[in-house]
Amino acid sequence: MTPILVLIFAALAYAYWSAGRAAAERAARMGRNACEAAGAIWLDESAHQTGIKLRRGEDGKLGFERTFRFEYSHYGTDRNVGRLVLLGEKLVSFVGPVNSNVVPFEKLH
Repeated sequence: MTPILVLIFAALAYAYWSAGRAAAERAARMGRNACEAAGAIWLDESAHQTGIKLRRGEDGKLGFERTFRFEYSHYGTDRNVGRLVLLGEKLVSFVGPVNSNVVPFEKLH
């Protein structure tokens, strides 16, 4: 393999890794902010990538759609899973904490 091909491959691998790290940091920031807004506790202080696939954006360009999961708690005794999906830098799906003033069913009885 010629040195130029090695350099091109290394540059592509670095770009992929760098974009993945940036997406993970953005997902963690979004999960933390959502928990803070809902009055929930963001557990483990991280968002974990659970999936990646190629997908076309609204502009028709191909990009990586990355799925992340994070965990949160409303009362400190429960553990819930949140999920968010990023297409490039754009949030396309979010499932996570809601207002923590909701009384759990167990506490109604």
